Amino acid sequence: MKKAVIGLVIFSGLLFGASYTKEDRIRDMNGMANAMNVIQSGFFYNNYETVAAGVDDLTTVVAKMRPPTEELNEKDIMAKFMNQKVQMSNKIVKKINKKALTILQRFKSGDTTQAVQAYTKIMGQCVKCHNEMRNW
Repeated sequence: MKKAVIGLVIFSGLLFGASYTKEDRIRDMNGMANAMNVIQSGFFYNNYETVAAGVDDLTTVVAKMRPPTEELNEKDIMAKFMNQKVQMSNKIVKKINKKALTILQRFKSGDTTQAVQAYTKIMGQCVKCHNEMRNW
């Protein structure tokens, strides 16, 4: 699983050259929400395969997430420094990937409570991103 995540991160690095718009980000956020719903369904039905599919979808979508091109190419140096959206996005992606692996490990070992706590922490990262970066 770690190799898959590393591969996705490398693949996303190759995609950095392509333009990433706000519409792309919205589509990816919808994909993240769908993946979280799949994980939640796996918890409710106590089905590891469903949880694993949701985690795989989540890590795939998260690997593509980054600030839109217009935010990356901000001309005002002070605004770019104050926002620090790129650094924050990278931190959130790392935390989500780490917690996604925790969900798989804990759920597979039968520790559903810890898996759900990791799921809750991922939700916290989603809300943090929306509050601080997406101007909720």
